[in-house]
Amino acid sequence: MRIHSDSFQRRQSLPAEFAAGQPTADGFGFAPNRNPHLAWDEVPDRTRSFVLICVDPDVPTVAEMVGKEGVSIPVDQPRTDFIHWVMVDIPATVTEIAAGACSDGVVPHGKQNPGGPEGSRQGVNDYTGWFADDPAMAGDWHGYDGPFPPPNDLRMHRYFFRVFALDVERLPLPDRFTAADALTAMHGHVLAEADTYATYSLHPDL
Repeated sequence: MRIHSDSFQRRQSLPAEFAAGQPTADGFGFAPNRNPHLAWDEVPDRTRSFVLICVDPDVPTVAEMVGKEGVSIPVDQPRTDFIHWVMVDIPATVTEIAAGACSDGVVPHGKQNPGGPEGSRQGVNDYTGWFADDPAMAGDWHGYDGPFPPPNDLRMHRYFFRVFALDVERLPLPDRFTAADALTAMHGHVLAEADTYATYSLHPDL
């Protein structure tokens, strides 16, 4: 199975149009936050649905350093995953998602009913936890919300878009679910997978 995007070139920089954060005249602020175009092919014959996940594996593990003035986050700091998107139950007939079809702008408190292919379901991404203590932004952040890496991070972040072909039409998940929940439910049902990735940084030297 293969996946590609008309919105970015593999291993190249993701345009700010598809990010959640971008440089502004007075620092950093929200970006257009549109989901990028994605398409996949060479799908196994027995495919009954797809799962789509976007993950950044380069997120710093010392939260106190994020955005701290006068401090740079070193490249060799241990990193962890940050989920930007999880969508399940994508019908087997769907092999393309248009740019901006599922996200177009940052929504305070998160999108509650993001757009997507008919029949699909979208879980909460990790901005849910990041904004949990911010009254102006806290909530369940469903669907796609793009990159907003720390501007003081010396590591270039990678954003992997992974698509999985499954042999089941629907995963046994509750209304509110995470990428971890989806990966657990998918176990034993994956026929094939493919991924591509783009990079993004807000550090002025990267």
